[in-house]
Amino acid sequence: MILQATVTKYIPTNAYIYADNETKHGFLIDPGAQAKKLLALIEEKGLTIEAVLLTHGHFDHIGAVNAIQEKLHIPVYMGEQGRLYAENPVWNLSSQTEEPLVLKNVTYLADGSLISLKDKPDFRVKLLNLPGHTADGVVYYAEADEAAFVGDSIFQGSYGRTDMYGGDEEALLRGIRTRILTLPDETLLLSGHSAPTTVAAEKVWPWYQE
Repeated sequence: MILQATVTKYIPTNAYIYADNETKHGFLIDPGAQAKKLLALIEEKGLTIEAVLLTHGHFDHIGAVNAIQEKLHIPVYMGEQGRLYAENPVWNLSSQTEEPLVLKNVTYLADGSLISLKDKPDFRVKLLNLPGHTADGVVYYAEADEAAFVGDSIFQGSYGRTDMYGGDEEALLRGIRTRILTLPDETLLLSGHSAPTTVAAEKVWPWYQE
């Protein structure tokens, strides 16, 4: 099961729940704002969230993490460079808002890490490093359900900005070509700020051709 919820405080952002249909356990991805809305959705669907997964550390993707973690007492995972953003309101851009944001209780995972449900290890995602939009950008690939949670790396018909802290357009395009567009064509790409798309639909754009 994949659920999408648009959450907004300063910027509308797509948060996702990826859960097992049988056990109703799963993961919450990029809770950027509106913790109460997300918690209500979790309760309404009868879900148990085992971890929060962050695709990168910009404030519009991490804004509800502290409130979610306080309520559910679950781990939060980021890529190995995530500390640059989680603990720095300048880099996570929240210093530009009225509420500078710091995350403290985060586990940083290496490229290739597998994140599984406790009692159903076959239900899992694979973390793929994909810097460029930010230094800490990652994709969570759910092979069994042919889906990838891509954050702000790639959108429907475009790709992420690279003019903020840790941005690198060359690295981003290289990562999209080698880590996203090499996934099976039918893979659903679920981004932070656009409608869903697929690998097949995005690989045709000229900016991805070498």
